[in-house]
Amino acid sequence: MLALGVAAQAAGTLVVSAPALLIPHLVASGMPFASAGLFAAAPTVGLVLTLIAWGAVTDRVGERVVIAGGLALTTLTVVAAWATAGDPLLLGIAFLAAGMTSASTNAASGRVVVGWFPKERRGLAMGIRQMSQPLGVTLAAVTVPVLTESQGIRTALVLPFALCAVLTVLCAAGITDPPRPAPTGAGATTPGNPYRSSGFLWRVHVVSVLLVVPQFTLSTYGLVWLVGLGWSTPAAGLLVGMSQFVGAVGRILVGAWSDRAGSRVGPLRVVAVAAAVVMGVLALVDVAHWAAAAVFLVVATSVTVADNGLAYTSVAEAAGPSWSGRALGAQNTGQFLAASAVGPGVGALVGLLGFAASFAIVAALPLLALPVVPRADRSHD
Repeated sequence: MLALGVAAQAAGTLVVSAPALLIPHLVASGMPFASAGLFAAAPTVGLVLTLIAWGAVTDRVGERVVIAGGLALTTLTVVAAWATAGDPLLLGIAFLAAGMTSASTNAASGRVVVGWFPKERRGLAMGIRQMSQPLGVTLAAVTVPVLTESQGIRTALVLPFALCAVLTVLCAAGITDPPRPAPTGAGATTPGNPYRSSGFLWRVHVVSVLLVVPQFTLSTYGLVWLVGLGWSTPAAGLLVGMSQFVGAVGRILVGAWSDRAGSRVGPLRVVAVAAAVVMGVLALVDVAHWAAAAVFLVVATSVTVADNGLAYTSVAEAAGPSWSGRALGAQNTGQFLAASAVGPGVGALVGLLGFAASFAIVAALPLLALPVVPRADRSHD
């Protein structure tokens, strides 16, 4: 279940990450920088539109149908992107649709992990599951820029199509929905809305929105920043891919740390401080043009992706099995709303102020998140 969940989410992430890595190609073709950032945000806008709906469907019909069905629809959107690759507007619409369909794997694959792993191993398991996003970005970073530059956009879309198609079949055949606790006793009722009984979920959602901005700033503009420092596009793509892979390993370690500590919110607070520090350091690196820019980018990427698994697990545990699909959908909706703003927003900042000032502004957001992090965990286990 864990392997299929990771693979399904990675395939969806590969699709929605591709537009950001097309930015150098689009800008070289004459597209304004801010417009290219808007194009890169199309899949995340699609995710925002459907995440909660997919979560509600998962709560009702189960994980297997949602994951396999969503991947099948995503495969069709990749075909549409391939067919419209020569028209930036139609291509952007196809990627918007890809975001809408791939949102199915976000909440559903997380529920599979939460449902099949006990609390004392769930942080590690969710850390492994959260590897899916950086792994998907890694695959995109090492293939999309190189193939686009050498053979065109259509060739770069072959791998996303193949992975989504194959995983549609594997998930339909291999995923088993986790058991759900049934109400017992004559007076048993459906659990109430966890958003009304406590502010815990709302606070974690807000924290995650603030912490996701540094993450998507680097995944969207890390390649562009390196190219501006004199790197070739293929070399920059490989480094971005490597940094995402290192970040994936970091998520596992942070998940295991939270299991050992018996807390999700304690490590989350530490990660928020670290994210502010590394973004501030990147601002200094840009000003000083340090030769070790690559090392700092790898470290910063690893730190800024570390919070996702902690917050995701915390939301699922606090919401309980009857509400976790919707709660995880809401969690991802807030994150992807912020991520959708990163493309055009940070792009406009970079155009006006440059990368150093933009990184410094982004560094302030994790500091704003610190007082919002809940003081104690909340769990239905």
